[in-house]
Amino acid sequence: MKPFLRVLLALLLVPLAASPLSAGKFNKKLNIGDPAPTWEKLEATDGRRYSFSDWNDKDVLVVVFTCNSCVVAENYEDRLMALAAECNKPDSRVGFVAINVNTGKADALPAMKERATQKKFNFPYLYDPSQKTARAYGALFTPECFVLNKDRRVVYMGAFDDKIAQPQKHYVADAVKAALAGRPAPVAETNAAAGCKIKFDKTSDDDD
Repeated sequence: MKPFLRVLLALLLVPLAASPLSAGKFNKKLNIGDPAPTWEKLEATDGRRYSFSDWNDKDVLVVVFTCNSCVVAENYEDRLMALAAECNKPDSRVGFVAINVNTGKADALPAMKERATQKKFNFPYLYDPSQKTARAYGALFTPECFVLNKDRRVVYMGAFDDKIAQPQKHYVADAVKAALAGRPAPVAETNAAAGCKIKFDKTSDDDD
């Protein structure tokens, strides 16, 4: 190959190598296999502050974006608690955390505490009024779920299951089982549009 062709080829390949991974089919920020975004010291309804690293001892981590004010999210609370109960068992290798980023009065931390007490939530319910976590994960709806493997890469993102009434496909549970076994999720990505839209505050980045 002539020298100038080698240089031309190198110049063409550099942008490809440096370009970020493409987004998923439904998620505009993340793709399957991407490293999961982290967070630091988000306040929870139990009075503690939780960081992403608090689940370092778990082989799998389930992250769910939810809220108080969405009827769909409310309908999923019992299912989230059932999964969290499995995660809370002494021999469990799976962690579970829920995050709310809506900033209205019905979704603010005092209302979250009331809801957590009323429902007796058995999982950390974190509040992120900066909304940075949802934006980083590309979450748009509540509930919207992410399953992370031991390397904290995204192996599933989307809906908890296929429908509110009598679900036939259990996407999150299946992805957790697969991740524990070191296998790809049977279904890696779904649309979470059955829930309510996250109420993002307007920022200068909204048109990006």
